[in-house]
Amino acid sequence: MKKGRFLDVLALLLALSGLMITAWVSDDVFERIPHAEDEFAYLWQAEVMAEGLISQPSPETPKAFPVPFVVDHAGQRFAKYPPGWPAALSIGARVNNPWLVNSLLAGLSLWLIYRLGTKILGRGVGLLAELLTLSSPMFLMLSGSLLSHTLSLFLALVFQLAWLDSFPLRGAWREQRAPDGLVLVAGAGSLGLLALTRPLTAVAVAFPFLLHGVYLLARGEPGEKRKLLILALVTGGVASLLLIWQWALGGSPFRNLYALWWPYDRLGFGTDIGVTESGHNLYWALQNVRFNLSAGLHDIFGWPYLSWLFIPFGLIVLFPKRDGKLVLAVFVSLVVAYGMYWPGSWLYGPRYYYEGLPSLTICSASGVAWLGGWLGDWRGDVRWRRLSVFGIAALLIMVNIVFYIPIRVWGMRGLYQITREPMDALVEIAQEDALIIVHTKKWFEYARLLPLVEPFGESDLIITCSCGLEADDDATRLYPDRKVFHYYPETQYLLYLEPEVDY
Repeated sequence: MKKGRFLDVLALLLALSGLMITAWVSDDVFERIPHAEDEFAYLWQAEVMAEGLISQPSPETPKAFPVPFVVDHAGQRFAKYPPGWPAALSIGARVNNPWLVNSLLAGLSLWLIYRLGTKILGRGVGLLAELLTLSSPMFLMLSGSLLSHTLSLFLALVFQLAWLDSFPLRGAWREQRAPDGLVLVAGAGSLGLLALTRPLTAVAVAFPFLLHGVYLLARGEPGEKRKLLILALVTGGVASLLLIWQWALGGSPFRNLYALWWPYDRLGFGTDIGVTESGHNLYWALQNVRFNLSAGLHDIFGWPYLSWLFIPFGLIVLFPKRDGKLVLAVFVSLVVAYGMYWPGSWLYGPRYYYEGLPSLTICSASGVAWLGGWLGDWRGDVRWRRLSVFGIAALLIMVNIVFYIPIRVWGMRGLYQITREPMDALVEIAQEDALIIVHTKKWFEYARLLPLVEPFGESDLIITCSCGLEADDDATRLYPDRKVFHYYPETQYLLYLEPEVDY
């Protein structure tokens, strides 16, 4: 078997391994259920879309039936998020396995990272970049979750590969089997879908290529300009569906659905944006960037304080290359773009920069290859150099696999105290047609029971969140034929006929 073919087979095996490992994380760590508030909203919307709907009528007592980040507006209930990820997740919901969607996308993304690294610096760098991605704690956590980032990563990779294929360096050799038109439309469609999934991420990912596109408009060939026009039309056509979505749910194509949950949840700077007294400003933007990047010191590769170790050397290799600069700029663009958004991101690693992970893995792989003498014009005997660099890289990866991943990734089990145990306990002790009133002031103690009820599950139970005596009475009057029980998280194996504490 030729060396190139052998490396392709290894890359395919790594991609399949990634699918299985992330499915294991989803099953064993996250127990196939949502944990973060975002996940509840995404899965709720996916289940609704699996029924062919985009919203549901609001309950008569909305506060008694809260779902994190699911809003009630103009008599309709829907998630505050764009439709891209819920639509993809709904495919899994239709077959009762939404938890597998991200794992499938993770496997595909690993293969595309290999292809991207191969296109820029050859199969060896591509394979190492794929391995670094697979061993990334952040990759494992997000691919095992129900968050939208793995779909965004996949779409960003398709777009980048399509761009590099559609606008190659003049005279460069191309290994492309698909028709040019199909590649171009696939890339444009992926960027449009990315805008339907994570709009700010789409802008950040596209920005370096937009600058390249402006250059091509000024100095490119007529064929390249035609391609740019087609790409813009297809991308804009797909992305414009977001305006239709916002009009259908919010009543205006330009309504920010996020602000229906938190009025201060907007992009930009101002005293009325964010949760600090001063609002969101340049100071807090820089603090977020610093905090997010410091989390990346550990969670990118699982090398505590050393995840950036090989990146400076990779810059030496990638920066002189046009394609290398474009891919590197994606990460920088994401850092700058999300500086304009007030929340930080650290729980799953610096997830707002996740779609820039290929920039870091390809750069790090390039740094390893350059330091080891596999790239560059090194004179003399490089055997000791290669052995030393290989040993350091292998040691770091093993430390991550043996020590960091078990602590960091499996430490996410029971996030927000959400596990299957309270659900199983409630199903065991409750009557099938019971109305359960949950008494708690913590969102997760109520939310962890939501997978039992529609649209998440198929249980006959109705579960409400106590909002006071009058509100509870209003909720119970809606279901006069049901037996009412009171549930307290501290005594999850008991149900009470009367509330145990005063309202």
